[in-house]
Amino acid sequence: MPDYFDLNMPRGELMNVSSLGLAHLGDAVFEVLVRSWVCMGGTAKIKDLHKQTVRYVSAPAQAAMAEKILPELSQEESDVFRRGRNAAPHSIPKAASRGQYQTATALESLFGWLWLQGRTDRINELFAAMMEGEE
Repeated sequence: MPDYFDLNMPRGELMNVSSLGLAHLGDAVFEVLVRSWVCMGGTAKIKDLHKQTVRYVSAPAQAAMAEKILPELSQEESDVFRRGRNAAPHSIPKAASRGQYQTATALESLFGWLWLQGRTDRINELFAAMMEGEE
């Protein structure tokens, strides 16, 4: 049985996963990170936890945070990010511009790609850099 918390997908298989598939997984990875970060911040009321989480998982917020890490990405990570940004979304939320949504999708693709490789250390590094200076 695979250990879904300790993955190491072979490179050939990983390259066959669509950018939107990677984004689908990366969205969940990112949200778990944000929820963990919010809970560790000591907010006690559930409505406050939800408000804080929504603040960071929206496409505009993800796009802004993604800009912080772009200079830190390796060439391979940049390629995955670019591939995610160029994926054709089926729809764009009203609260986001097309550019913000594409950048958020790129970030989610990157996180999904790293997750499938079991590179949680790198995910943590990038997430910490994005959250630096946040309250």
